[in-house]
Amino acid sequence: MTEVRSYTNMDNLAERLREVPYTSILRTIGQVAEQEGIEAYAVGGMVRDVLLGRSTTDLDFVTVGPGTGIALAEAVGEELGGHTAHVYPTFGTAAIRIPAAEALPEGHPDDALVLEFVAARKESYRSHSRKPEVEAGTLEEDQYRRDFTVNAMAIHLTPGRFGDLIDPFDGRRDLERRTIDTPLDPEETFEDDPLRMIRAARFATQLEFRVSDRVFDAMGVKAARVEILSQERITEELHKMLEADTPSIGFKMLEASGVLAHFMPEIQQLKGVDVVNGRDHKDNFYHTLEVLDNVAERTSDRPGQKTRWLRWAALLHDIAKPDTKRFDPEDGWTFHGHEDVGARMIPDLFRTWRLPTDERMDYVQKLVRLHLRPIALADEKVTDSAVRRLLYEAGDDIDDLMTLVRSDVTSNNPDRRRRYQRAFDRVEEKMRIVEEKDRLRNFEPPVDGYEIMETLGIDEGVAVGIAKTWIREAILDGEIPNEHDAAYSYLMDIKDEALRRGTLFETMQDRLQGAENRALGAIKEVVFEDPDLPKEQDEALAVLEEVKEGVVSAEESPDAERP
Repeated sequence: MTEVRSYTNMDNLAERLREVPYTSILRTIGQVAEQEGIEAYAVGGMVRDVLLGRSTTDLDFVTVGPGTGIALAEAVGEELGGHTAHVYPTFGTAAIRIPAAEALPEGHPDDALVLEFVAARKESYRSHSRKPEVEAGTLEEDQYRRDFTVNAMAIHLTPGRFGDLIDPFDGRRDLERRTIDTPLDPEETFEDDPLRMIRAARFATQLEFRVSDRVFDAMGVKAARVEILSQERITEELHKMLEADTPSIGFKMLEASGVLAHFMPEIQQLKGVDVVNGRDHKDNFYHTLEVLDNVAERTSDRPGQKTRWLRWAALLHDIAKPDTKRFDPEDGWTFHGHEDVGARMIPDLFRTWRLPTDERMDYVQKLVRLHLRPIALADEKVTDSAVRRLLYEAGDDIDDLMTLVRSDVTSNNPDRRRRYQRAFDRVEEKMRIVEEKDRLRNFEPPVDGYEIMETLGIDEGVAVGIAKTWIREAILDGEIPNEHDAAYSYLMDIKDEALRRGTLFETMQDRLQGAENRALGAIKEVVFEDPDLPKEQDEALAVLEEVKEGVVSAEESPDAERP
């Protein structure tokens, strides 16, 4: 939790600025500004964080007069040893990036200090857009347009007034009250820029503050306006919220105000409890947020940005529960298969939320799909084969998976929580023993595809895939050890059947026409996995023809589910 220091009646922060590592840079900027005849101030988050005693490496500066922001940046870059001022003329801004070795204490977690300069401006908005019309303004007008009182403070940089605080909206008072409030009427603020509703939740989360009653009420009134926002801007705020010490603060605020439903309906739908015959289930929205907070706590030794995707996995681990919820008179409420359904939902959600559809998405999808598996391994009768399979499927992400499943224990009963954690201790011990014996992390069969092709005298194709898969399954099932000679001997045993099935698949592939090609996946599954596929070629092809017809008929049925 951020420590809020009292600064009652303090009008100058020069003494406080001595404690920050970049004070000499601030003084240099003030001196250069005076030489250039430019009125300059440090503003926004830097001032807030100085008052809170928080570390920051993004410093914002406002100058007064058209073009003065870029002019000051270029002069400061030269004064600081020839650092390049990166100019963005469309936005009237310029930025200087100073490597950590030149500006920050040794061992600082950030790799650079970033200085951003912009000339003061005033803004006006149209109702259908969050893009403002911008024109030059005074410092007062620039402060007036800012989102929250705690971000609307400024500090003089001119040598004669260095450190003088300009606080027109009593931001210091709101820091001491631990409150997020707006300089203007909040409804007007959110009408102008609806992203500020999500930013209010984000700042409340990062600082562990509350929002004022009037801000919360205005969020409810203007909630639907977030629908005009670009998803990229929303997601940027969500990342920052997820990376905080207690991410649930912001999500609860967004849900309670009605904002969340307008940009994350899938998360909103987790909320609520159904009751049938006096039997209910837990509220999966609050459970999810508790799991998210547990993950944040369990990984508190790492920066939140380093565990971003683990936190996304926590947020999404039960995402399919609304779709899989069923009531059984004997078992009560069930969510059978929600882990598999949820994993299949991840790609669409990532595309919708403009998240990366690369290995980071694969990681989240994997954790969602596997998050129930470890508890099943706690049974004393579980075979090494089941442990091997989890180690193989999780790979290097097994430790993060165990962090997630341990965090998923949210029972109010402390004895129940302890039982689950002891069960996971047993699972991790089983995994340690199997891993030590079988070396399965990032496992690849000891006979690879190239050796299979060379041994069997064939080109790349389905037969090679069948052989690799069967060797892998034999190792995971404990039929053969994870060693080359044993795997090669097994290849000799299965090669004829692998070749036969590869020919069957290629024959069917040649027969398929048009829409029939949609049956290829089902045919491949039978060729790879069905132990009862007839040995006679004609009989086997007849079975595969039936598989094809079943897929085609199902898709042509008027009751078939359409994508």
